[in-house]
Amino acid sequence: MKKFLELISEEMGKGFEAAGYEAQLGRVTVSNRPDLCEYQCNGAMAGAKKYHKAPIMIANDVAEKLTDSAVFSEVSAVAPGFLNLKVKDSFVCAYLKEMAAAEKFGVEPPEKKKTIVVDYGGPNVAKPLHVGHLRSAVIGESIKRINRYKGHRVIGDVHLGDWGLQMGLIITELKARKPELPYFDESFTGEYPQEAPFTVSELEEIYPTASGKSKEDPAYKEAALEATLRLQSGDRGYRALWKHIIAVSVADLKKNYSNLDVEFDLWKGESDADPLIPGLVSRLKESGLAYESQGALVVDVKEDTDTKEMPPCIILKSDGAALYTTTDLATIVDRMENLHADSLIYLADKRQEMHFVQVFRVAKKAGLVTPETELKYVGFGTMNGKDGKPFKTREGGVMRLEYLIRDIDEEMYRKVSESRHDLSEEEARKIAKIIGLSAIKYGDLSNQASKDYIFDIDRFTSFEGDTGPYILYTIVRIKSILAKYQEQGKSLETLCLEEAQGASEKDLMRQLCSFNAMMDSACEETAPHKICAYIYDLANAFNKFYHETKILAEEDQKKQAGWIALLKLTKEVLETCIDVLGFSAPDRM
Repeated sequence: MKKFLELISEEMGKGFEAAGYEAQLGRVTVSNRPDLCEYQCNGAMAGAKKYHKAPIMIANDVAEKLTDSAVFSEVSAVAPGFLNLKVKDSFVCAYLKEMAAAEKFGVEPPEKKKTIVVDYGGPNVAKPLHVGHLRSAVIGESIKRINRYKGHRVIGDVHLGDWGLQMGLIITELKARKPELPYFDESFTGEYPQEAPFTVSELEEIYPTASGKSKEDPAYKEAALEATLRLQSGDRGYRALWKHIIAVSVADLKKNYSNLDVEFDLWKGESDADPLIPGLVSRLKESGLAYESQGALVVDVKEDTDTKEMPPCIILKSDGAALYTTTDLATIVDRMENLHADSLIYLADKRQEMHFVQVFRVAKKAGLVTPETELKYVGFGTMNGKDGKPFKTREGGVMRLEYLIRDIDEEMYRKVSESRHDLSEEEARKIAKIIGLSAIKYGDLSNQASKDYIFDIDRFTSFEGDTGPYILYTIVRIKSILAKYQEQGKSLETLCLEEAQGASEKDLMRQLCSFNAMMDSACEETAPHKICAYIYDLANAFNKFYHETKILAEEDQKKQAGWIALLKLTKEVLETCIDVLGFSAPDRM
């Protein structure tokens, strides 16, 4: 299905062509002066130089050719050469009918269905999720859902930090506390226990303790390095213990991600890439790309077009140890060979830009990916408190993600309880949880990913303004009207859209017409904030129409049915949008 602006641009192009000018001058945009017109075309301004004519003369010529247009109700030339446009109500209605009947409201499937891997999450095992993990999880989940909606095969991978020194530190501290465990007995040949010798709470305390000791005690750090080497060399007991660490951590991570309605298809980590590193290193050496520099193995990635310094990418340190770059490159090998990825999208803090530039360039130069493979890095900004500094607890520490979710749920429960005395506590808490999630996700996603933003609980949990709760309130309001319509014994199945009766109704219809174009743009640009901006405008357009129209009291049945059809479509579009953003709406609030 063609996009709405494409169709009216085609009609405009015919007007230019009929007047003796190039059809491509007829590109139409949404008016930046809605008080003057609905759409505008600046093609006469662009064509003035080529045709050696005043823009207003070109505009007048085109306007004259479109007096009997089937699309435009008004085409007016305005000095110095703008074309102000209004679209016929019948054309808008016909487009909406087609859109309502189309699969996915007219969002076309991709010409080539891609396999896309979205790498997001990136938590370290044995550590609780904190607010710093929020943006990666929320943005990544939405990008995954947007691409799936478009029709691509999308695989979400959490990419755990489950290898390296942190594992050695945990094992060393466990050995100090529980030396009697069979994992530390080199003569033990039996089956290791099925149950982990620690809880997730103990594990979360063990790592920071071990990390602190290693900074103060060189002998302790040396023991941790030795434990890391033994683990990575395949020590039977250490591997068994490591599997317990992973299992306990992942179970807790899944619970916390579930509270955010975030799901991963793969729970792979750095450990999965480790066996591929020797082959990767050999490949880089044999190709002549990798060479020794000051004892380290590096690959030059500088390009002539670089405007700032681009250091070589370090593959192995002078002691032979691999780095994050090595692991990421080995992971690319895995994703290409086993998942046959066409596109790899990475979510990470924007301060890691250099790292990903280096990794992507090595991957391309070494032929780890095909020339057509898309490598995309989405760098996100910082989530800050009201003081403009990274979000902290009242005590000044890093806030655990589960505590942030809890605080917002409690705030929403307070608001729901105060406004709805007819709800049981159980139902009120259930509704509060749904609204709370919308507050968190919309609060984050409504900001362009690369921008820092202020996480303001008071503003994000408000039912007014550009917030998740406001969007949900709008959906619930529509649900309520549709339910009351059905209570009158009327059906939602045989509805038919009618031409707009007033300005606010038409504005709502025009907003709906731009859904497929917006969704394509959000997908192409990996930009969930565009969906947020769209549904905020759509919610505002609906609420203006609602306040001006007595829908359920309307006696003209045909007119009322047309309005109900419009509400039903609005609800469906809004629900589709919030679903790809990663939250849902309750039935009542």
